[in-house]
Amino acid sequence: MGAPERPLTVDALAQFLAQLAPLALAESWDNVGLLVGDRSRRVQRAMTCLTITPPVVAEAVRRQAELVIVHHPLPFQPLKRITADSTTGRMLLELIAAGVAVYSAHTAMDSAAGGINQQWAEALQLESITPLQPLETNASPKANASPKANGPDAVLGAGRVGIPAAGETLQNLARRAQQAVAAASVRVVGDAEQRVRKVAIACGSGGSFLGAAARRGCDGLVTGEANFHACLEARATGVGLILLGHFASERFAMERLAEQLAEQFPELDAWASEADRDPLWTL
Repeated sequence: MGAPERPLTVDALAQFLAQLAPLALAESWDNVGLLVGDRSRRVQRAMTCLTITPPVVAEAVRRQAELVIVHHPLPFQPLKRITADSTTGRMLLELIAAGVAVYSAHTAMDSAAGGINQQWAEALQLESITPLQPLETNASPKANASPKANGPDAVLGAGRVGIPAAGETLQNLARRAQQAVAAASVRVVGDAEQRVRKVAIACGSGGSFLGAAARRGCDGLVTGEANFHACLEARATGVGLILLGHFASERFAMERLAEQLAEQFPELDAWASEADRDPLWTL
């Protein structure tokens, strides 16, 4: 008889996730890694989500998840106290009482070799993909690089830059981006027939990457959201801006992560939260 299989633990899954998205890639202001929980606890059920909200907590508890893998960290800011006086405190108390661990990779997952921005670049079938803002780090995630990443620079860095098919218009790129993640709507800044010869990608709140995109010679930027002044700046500089909504620009990656976990660990019941929804809706 062979040796019995070791049970899957929070720590084992945390190590696997850290290989997918090395935590050294995270921004200095971020809060990543195992944020809540006992590393030694056995995990049979794991749920992914974009953001932990009260309905997401209720789902995790109801379905007896031992681990929630969330993109947006909880907690994010340092806490002096954990009480039921705040929404964050109540959610943390409920998760802890139910024995649910919380792990987040956040900006490390954004920048990783196979992370959200790389997934975007591949979904849009871009060529010559490189980071929008290369990162200097001691991490060595090249072994985990996406096979479609082009060149060593595609491994490390925030955002992505790539070349779309010849003749791509801003309107067509916007439609393809919307379809790629089944976004309910898409907003665009710029001339619909404008040719996009180089496009930047920055998931989530990526309006701050507009300047970097312009410096890299991009005439398009695909992101989740940008403020009004960034939209005015995009129009003034001629960089077409495609806004898919923060939720749509990142949620798809958490769904894929659940599928990846299920494939990697057949003994694990992994799913993407059904209660994790966009707080915005469109008439």
